[in-house]
Amino acid sequence: MPNRFHRILFLELACLLALPLAVRSATAQTPDPIAALQAAAVEARAADWGHWGPDPDSYSSWRSHSNRLIPVYSFGMDMKSVSGAKSVYRDEAAIERLYGQVPEGTLNPEAEYFDQTDVYRLQQAAVDAGKKRVILFVFDGMDWHTTRAAAIAKLGKVAYSEGRGEGLAFLDYRGAKTDYGYFVTSPHNDGTSVSVDKQRVTNPGGKLRGGYDFQRCGDAPWKPITDAEYPIGKSKEQPHAYTDSASSATSLTAGIKTYNNSVNVDAMGREVLPIARTLQEDGFAVGVVTSVPISHATPACAYANNVHRNDYQDITRDQIGRPSIYHPGGLPGLDVLIGCGWGIDTEKDGGQGKNFVPGNKYLTEEDLKAIDVANGGKYVIAQRTPGSEGTEVLSAAVANAIADKNRLFGYFGVGGGHLPYQTADGKYDPVASIGGSKVQKAEAYSEADVSENINLRQMAVAAMEVLDSRSDRWWLMVESGDVDWASHSNNIDNAIGAVHSGDDAFEGVVKWIEENGGWEDTALFLTSDHGHYFQLTQPEALAKTAPTP
Repeated sequence: MPNRFHRILFLELACLLALPLAVRSATAQTPDPIAALQAAAVEARAADWGHWGPDPDSYSSWRSHSNRLIPVYSFGMDMKSVSGAKSVYRDEAAIERLYGQVPEGTLNPEAEYFDQTDVYRLQQAAVDAGKKRVILFVFDGMDWHTTRAAAIAKLGKVAYSEGRGEGLAFLDYRGAKTDYGYFVTSPHNDGTSVSVDKQRVTNPGGKLRGGYDFQRCGDAPWKPITDAEYPIGKSKEQPHAYTDSASSATSLTAGIKTYNNSVNVDAMGREVLPIARTLQEDGFAVGVVTSVPISHATPACAYANNVHRNDYQDITRDQIGRPSIYHPGGLPGLDVLIGCGWGIDTEKDGGQGKNFVPGNKYLTEEDLKAIDVANGGKYVIAQRTPGSEGTEVLSAAVANAIADKNRLFGYFGVGGGHLPYQTADGKYDPVASIGGSKVQKAEAYSEADVSENINLRQMAVAAMEVLDSRSDRWWLMVESGDVDWASHSNNIDNAIGAVHSGDDAFEGVVKWIEENGGWEDTALFLTSDHGHYFQLTQPEALAKTAPTP
């Protein structure tokens, strides 16, 4: 009787043969092996080389986040002040201050890892040390395992099985002092209910509290998980909540543990200030760029306040200095905001409360007009324009913003609300994903979808140019948000491609820094807000997919 490996191999071959002749012919001429692995795994619902979730017999048994430790890489300074002997997880009193209690299994007297909130403290320490340019580079949803998969695919070999690794620009770069560590992302709690219209928390404490049991989930990202259900909050013996992107981003930008879905609001519903706002008060220019919607959870937490991450239009109002439900008088607004959401229209959205305005889901027409310099506002607008190259639209706006000392707002994207997925082969040709119980149709892009948009590298460089023209001190968040979106869809082709495109943006940022004063005045922290649950069981499968030089 054929074993499981032979069954999956047969299904993979069957899937490839089932492709249209034109597609198979093109594949033979220009191999896209990671796409083929993904397509076959979706069709078979199993793959010997890897899987998403706790069940090794199912390619997709979990489509959300996990409680695994997350890597962080620093450039321009080290992280000794928070790691090893300084770890909060060695100190019972410090753990209680973080979580409001000492969660079972969370105290670890030998912890080398630290907490996600320490990234906020590291940014503040950089400023206190005299750094004038601080960059928080967030690969949303990228954990150690996804990073390794992307590195293997790029190198064409399995170069490491633990530690920092090699094969991507941010793993290999040594042009500045650099350090590596990993941290806990678990939130204060999951299951908190709120009223968006009243901006109030209605059940402080939620339903499931956070914590990190290293004996179940490992004391390093590459260590074995001994309780397969623990990372997803379903352990029968010791459940701890896993984070969402809003709670985790609040930890990165404001330095607290809070409930899932919170945007810079603590577990009791009180406002907390993100570092961008405190630095802005001190004369820093501040900016955000993202490959996903402008007011999605991670970019939202760079600047806004709201009891729930899905109140998109109000969050955008905070970001651009317009009156919002949380700040009726308005905030000063970001100096630069570039992201996606263009063309995403809806007539109803109950999650945004009674003041939702039909039209664009993230930005009302009234708010867009109000911020435009053409109407007396503060922002030069660059948005996707039919028939125009996205790079030209952005370049012209950057030049105008710098020349006239204005702010910059950029609005781009495709139908999914993000930049076009650049897949593992470097092209814009996704294959099918997992959509719950059904196969999720692959996104398809027109020539205009690609040409009328920009990429994350171009966003980041544009932001740095404008910020640097406004102040010699600035803070910038760069978010590669599509790693998370690809991982939610259990699509390894899209996830690897998203890591590679984010890595390209990192190279662009580094090049700009080296050409504009170097690292003496700059600190960059590259990390993720959380991980998923991808498990690469046969790494050699991805090594075989690297393009031949």
